[in-house]
Amino acid sequence: MPKDDSHVFDPTELSTQEMYKLMIGSVVPRPIAWVSSRSKDGVSNLAPFSFFTVASRKPPTLLFSVGPGVQERSGTVKDTLTNIRETEQFVIHVVPEHLANAMHETSLHYPEHIDEFNKSQLTPISSLTVQPPTIKEAPIAFECEKSDIIQVGTDHLVLGKVKRVRVNDDVYLGNYKTNIAELSPLARLAGDYSTLKTPSFPLPRKEE
Repeated sequence: MPKDDSHVFDPTELSTQEMYKLMIGSVVPRPIAWVSSRSKDGVSNLAPFSFFTVASRKPPTLLFSVGPGVQERSGTVKDTLTNIRETEQFVIHVVPEHLANAMHETSLHYPEHIDEFNKSQLTPISSLTVQPPTIKEAPIAFECEKSDIIQVGTDHLVLGKVKRVRVNDDVYLGNYKTNIAELSPLARLAGDYSTLKTPSFPLPRKEE
């Protein structure tokens, strides 16, 4: 049962930003989809999204949510969403801790003709099944084709069927398992970021 001193909020009485702060500070940690896409004119784009999860195991499908355009482009949609609508292809990368600054660079607002690979000093390499490039430095990449785009309020859920998966040898344990400790994936909290601070453990825990 909730404590007597619990704070209770009615979303209809809060601003969008106030409710957003409650959600992103509570639904944590969130993995980050580092998405590369390409415009119909061939300009590559790279951007991180922390509303990200697995949508289906069969067919293998990933999902991430794209919010509205930033304040400088109020009323617009983000380049990632535009590109996926037009080309129906993208690559989702897992962000390791050592690429945190590079990822942050790609979260900044740039005009649509700017290639974030250049700004972040990351290396684009050819993907195996889709046109958008893969980040060479990223240890895990999922090449995806758009399954659907679903609008939910101000945001859009992007579902992508996985066509290929690349996993670097240094984070692969064999038998289709990843080395989580070596990967050290970055997670989003509220306004900050974190990695795994304690070793993983199975449940139920053994009594000491």
